[in-house]
Amino acid sequence: MKRQVAIYGKGGIGKSTTTQNTVAALAEQGKKIMVVGCDPKADSTRLLLHGLCQKTVLDTLRDEGDDIELDEILKPGYRDTLCVESGGPEPGVGCAGRGIITSINLLESLGAYTDDLDYVFYDVLGDVVCGGFAMPIREGKAEEIYIVASGELMALYAANNIAKGIHKYAVSGKVRLGGIICNSRQVDNEYPLLKAFAEELGSQLIYFVPRDNLVQRAEINKKTVIDFEPESNQAEEYRQLAKAIDENRMFVIPKPMTQDRLEELMMQHGFMDALV
Repeated sequence: MKRQVAIYGKGGIGKSTTTQNTVAALAEQGKKIMVVGCDPKADSTRLLLHGLCQKTVLDTLRDEGDDIELDEILKPGYRDTLCVESGGPEPGVGCAGRGIITSINLLESLGAYTDDLDYVFYDVLGDVVCGGFAMPIREGKAEEIYIVASGELMALYAANNIAKGIHKYAVSGKVRLGGIICNSRQVDNEYPLLKAFAEELGSQLIYFVPRDNLVQRAEINKKTVIDFEPESNQAEEYRQLAKAIDENRMFVIPKPMTQDRLEELMMQHGFMDALV
């Protein structure tokens, strides 16, 4: 049975990079994976496609109408990963959520969700208040959620807000939080802070990805780290993250914090002192 995974997090936290490197590591292990980009920027599959600017589902529908073939929107990427970009409305017009639901419905009608898939990954835009946030959950697609965060103040605020959104749908549906992924920014006490944050939510810090400039070098070369420098320490970190997700069996309804409790947690770990 395929696992349907969504990666959430604050805008700019590294969701797309983390998703694509994790997918590359799973594909390296022989997993069959489809990646559905759910951000209007359409950058969720760039590294898997070696920079190919993939035409989005919405752009294809606008240009060609409803009569399209699956191979027009589903492109093969690194190690035969299947890549889709939902796209979005013109800037300043419409809601990104419409693009996501249109893409999911079209992929279903064209038979993209095949039985041989091991995983479907959704890389979801970080704005919690946008309707696009909940689309993969509301449609019963994303059942396993991971939140990318760091030890930075706003990243944890966003992660806690995302946990509130997950909680809303988890109490009446199948969606569960699988854990927090730390994409390190090398702030003070980052590991213990993220571990405490995850446990406060009733979840786990499933992996701590160290910061390495190799990630940026790989991106400039339009590749994942796994593809660009497979023998590197950072490539091994992503393999361990992929292994942690693949072997994960801890799925919970998160218990989001009040803002006061979140700030208290940060102060306990010396975070607020560092800001003074």
